Amino acid sequence: MSTDILGYGFYPERVEKRENWLERTMRAPVRWVGRDIDQGSRRFATLIAAVNAAAPSIDGLDLAGLRAYADDLRPRLKREGYTDALVGEAFALVRATAQAVVGMRHYDVQLAGGYVLLTGRVAEMETGEGKTLTATLAAATAALAGTPVHVVTVNDYLAERDAEEMGKVYKALGLTVGCVTQKIPPNERAPHYACDITYCTNKDVTFDYLRDRMQLKGRPRALRYAVGKVGGTGGDTGLTLRGLHFAILDEIDSVLVDEARTPLILSAETDDAGLERIYREGLSLAGQLVEGKDFVIEHQRTSIRFLKEGKDRLAQLAAGLRGVWTGPNRREELVRQALTALHLFKRDQQYLVTDDKVQIVDEFTGRVMPDRSWERGLHQMIEVKEGCPITGQRETLARISYQRFFRRYLRLAGMTGTAKEIAGELWSVYGLKVMRVPTRKPVIRQIAPLRILATEDEKWQAVVEAIRREHARGRPILVGTRSVVASEKLSALLVDAGLEHSLLNARQDKEEAEIVAQAGQPGRITVATNMAGRGTDIKLPPASLAAGGLHVIATELHESGRVDRQLFGRCARQGDPGSCDVFASYEDDLIVRYARLASGVAGKAPAKDLTGPALFRFAQNRAERIHGMMRKEVLEMDDYLGDMLAFAGRAE
Repeated sequence: MSTDILGYGFYPERVEKRENWLERTMRAPVRWVGRDIDQGSRRFATLIAAVNAAAPSIDGLDLAGLRAYADDLRPRLKREGYTDALVGEAFALVRATAQAVVGMRHYDVQLAGGYVLLTGRVAEMETGEGKTLTATLAAATAALAGTPVHVVTVNDYLAERDAEEMGKVYKALGLTVGCVTQKIPPNERAPHYACDITYCTNKDVTFDYLRDRMQLKGRPRALRYAVGKVGGTGGDTGLTLRGLHFAILDEIDSVLVDEARTPLILSAETDDAGLERIYREGLSLAGQLVEGKDFVIEHQRTSIRFLKEGKDRLAQLAAGLRGVWTGPNRREELVRQALTALHLFKRDQQYLVTDDKVQIVDEFTGRVMPDRSWERGLHQMIEVKEGCPITGQRETLARISYQRFFRRYLRLAGMTGTAKEIAGELWSVYGLKVMRVPTRKPVIRQIAPLRILATEDEKWQAVVEAIRREHARGRPILVGTRSVVASEKLSALLVDAGLEHSLLNARQDKEEAEIVAQAGQPGRITVATNMAGRGTDIKLPPASLAAGGLHVIATELHESGRVDRQLFGRCARQGDPGSCDVFASYEDDLIVRYARLASGVAGKAPAKDLTGPALFRFAQNRAERIHGMMRKEVLEMDDYLGDMLAFAGRAE
């Protein structure tokens, strides 16, 4: 994807050019070439030497001296850029400041990671190597050079935690720090984005960008902006962001790959009382159709497909209805949404019902998204299904995919512990090269072979016994589950077994910090959804280390092996001891959706006669291929809609 960097002056961003046929043809070979991961050891050595050369004149300074050094470094960075010598000085300055303010001094491997970020690449760092502290090197250096920085995290908890902890370092250097979360109304976010460094979530910054695009009525134009300021129509600026300068993405694979299967849509609620009757009629019609006879559920893509018999049956059922039910296309679309609500969206898995309100649970983070809703009437169908008050249908105002949005940053970088599997996609779609950063200490994590049980009930009993065994040894235990309902089922089993524990899922998100803080204590049992899978640092006291460290239990494999590795990465960090047990059953969702086992368990046999671990690898690989195709389709649709809207003269 070729691009032009356009400096609009007031709203810089990178503007994409559409691919021609040759570029589209070359995407697959480019992706294959991009799978190579740069070890970067020679370049790391040069950078570390530059930092150590600058350290003697910096390490002995007090806070006032560090601030004065930062003030002196600013104009030189702006004038000369990121030369080896100046980057060495900046990194040495940030390292000394972190040690003085928060008692943490960057290790050499973190200096290497900071270099990877500053140069616009992806740092693959093993979990527990201190990515949060690593980001301060690149963020502070860029901010001192006059570049606004967005440090993008995957949830509000991490954004607030990192902004508070690392903000002390930035402020000591004379830099300003902002933090944008869902709790801050959109009209109060501009001062946070006006700071030198802003911590935010991927969803918040993308929606704020869409609001700005609507304010600008499409592509930023300096003349339109200037006229708006003179006329006073935009208040001070009327915009939330200052443009897209430099983004550092924590857990970059989660943002750019896992969450890139669906576009982000900015919408407004419409008021149409007649829609409630339509939703109820749609659910009534859907309840009279039979799976396998009238429609089929395509679990792999979570969609409904009508059979010819079903279309005919639906036409007969709707014969006495008027309005939207007379047109076959609209009728089938509405009933397809109703069938989706009935069969594919389950309470306490994809959503919660709290205070008579349907709240979406993010499948990647395990957290509630209180202000989000599904489109095209699906959310209202689920509200009717659950007996909740009906909210207005959402009208789409603007939309964009993560692929298109993050490619618009002038500089993009990120870090994660699990990048090697998707290095090719990061290169071909985003132009990001992966560099592996070595660990400070050898990783001594022990992962037991996959233990497969025939049924879910047998699996849960085996999990309880494993928890009992490790609890008796005095080890802290973290148990990962894929959904709220699964976590609560295991919690009930532990209560029956007399095992005291803590439960962390979307219902307990307010107690997250306290639960995580206690999770490393000896004998502590913590049952959690994906909320504890990324970015969670569980501190272990000496007694827990002496007992063998944190023991992680995975109760089900995810559709991506990278998500499993993130859970395993909660233990054995920084050379500590730790171990993992992995349980699965032939009734797990992964097998039902992607492997189709032999008759009597989950339907038809797969293409190959696979059993045991090979079957689960087959299912995971198949899921990852399908998700890759879905991401490609989202990007292609986004490009198509972008062209159509631009042709019509409308905002994105």
